[in-house]
Amino acid sequence: MWGAIEHLGRDDRTRGYLRDAWSPADLELRQWFRQEAARRGLDLREDRNGNLWAWWGDPSERPGVVTGSHLDSVRQGGAFDGPLGVVSAFAALDMLRAGGFEPGRPLGIACFTDEEGARFGVPCMGSRLLTGVLDPDRARGLTDDEGDSLAEVLRRAGRDPDELGRDTETLGHVGVFLELHVEQGQDLVHRDAPVGVASAIWPHGRWRFDFRGQANHAGTTRLEDRDDPMLPFARTVLRAREAAERGGVVATFGKFRVSPNNANAVPGLVSAWLDARGGEETAVRALVAELVEFSGAEVSAESWTPVVDFDVVLRERIAATVGGAPVLATGAGHDAGILASAGVPSAMVFVRNPTGISHSPEEYAETADCHAGVTALATALEDLCRS
Repeated sequence: MWGAIEHLGRDDRTRGYLRDAWSPADLELRQWFRQEAARRGLDLREDRNGNLWAWWGDPSERPGVVTGSHLDSVRQGGAFDGPLGVVSAFAALDMLRAGGFEPGRPLGIACFTDEEGARFGVPCMGSRLLTGVLDPDRARGLTDDEGDSLAEVLRRAGRDPDELGRDTETLGHVGVFLELHVEQGQDLVHRDAPVGVASAIWPHGRWRFDFRGQANHAGTTRLEDRDDPMLPFARTVLRAREAAERGGVVATFGKFRVSPNNANAVPGLVSAWLDARGGEETAVRALVAELVEFSGAEVSAESWTPVVDFDVVLRERIAATVGGAPVLATGAGHDAGILASAGVPSAMVFVRNPTGISHSPEEYAETADCHAGVTALATALEDLCRS
C-alpha cells in the first residue's frame, strides 16, 4: 500500500509533498482509499463534508470503533504525517482478519478531509465541520491562494457545498476513535520505545495579521517617505520569538503574503499567519494579546483549539493493552482532538520518529517501528471491538 501512494503529490525536486485538499493529488489519494476499501469488501461512505468512512459491519445498528487519519499534507511536507495512520488502519484490519477475528461491534476506517488546512487556512476542516465546530457559511467562503472559494472548489469536485455542516448521523456512528500517527518530536526516541500513547494535545491556534502600508516605487521613494509594512512585520516576528521564550510557549510566523510582491516596489500590504501553542491556554492567549498590541496590525483569529485531554480510562487501557507503552503529550493538532472535544471517546497511538522532524521531507519512521505500530493498533482495536 505504501508503494502505491508514495509518489502521489511528491515534488521530485525537494522530495516533499504537495497534497492540498481537493487537489488532483488529493483526489487520487481519495480514489486509492476507495479502492482499498473495495478490495476488502468494506462499505464505503462519504459524509456531507467529504470525509470518507470504510465500514466492516453496520454502524447504524451499533456505534463502532473507528481508526484512520488523513491523506492531505502541508506544502512540502513529509510522507508519514497522515498517510501512515490510514495505511496502518488497513494493515491492522488485514492482521485481524488473518487471525480469524470477528468484531463484536462495527470497525471503521476514516479518512478525514483537509486536516492540515494548507489550502484554506483552517486545520482539521473535515472533522470541525462534522462536529459542528466550524460554521459552514464561513467554510464555504474560505479562499485559497488563487482566490477560489471552498464552495467553488467543491462544485468542481462534484460535491454540493450546501451540504456542509454538522453531520449528527455520521457522528453517531463513531463510538470510539483511535488515530495512529507518526510522532512529531523525539520523545519516543529518548524513551527508547517504538510506540506511545497520547495523553493530551496542547491548546493551539492560528491568527492572521494584516500590516498595511503604501505601495510605491523602490527606487524613487525616499526612505523617510516610505510606509513599508515589511518593517512592522519583521519587528513582530522577532517580538513573537521573544514573547514565546518569556511565556514558555512556541510561536511561529510560517506563512506570509506580500502585495504587490514586486522586487522593485515598496509593499502595500503584508498578510502573515501566526501559529501559537503551549501547555497553558493563558500563556498562549497572553502572547497573542501582546503581539496584537505591539504590531499595530489588523488581527483576526482563524482557528482555536483548547487543550484536549484524551479519555484517561481509554488511553490507559490502550497503553496497557499494547504492552505498557509510554504516555506523552503533543503540541500538534489532530482530528482525534476535534472528536474528543466533541464528546467522542478518542485516543492516539504514536510511532517513533528517529529524526524528530515533521512537516518536512525529513520526516521519517523506520519500517520495523511502523510494523510495531500496526501490531499495537490491531491489538488495541481487537480489545475495543470485543466490548
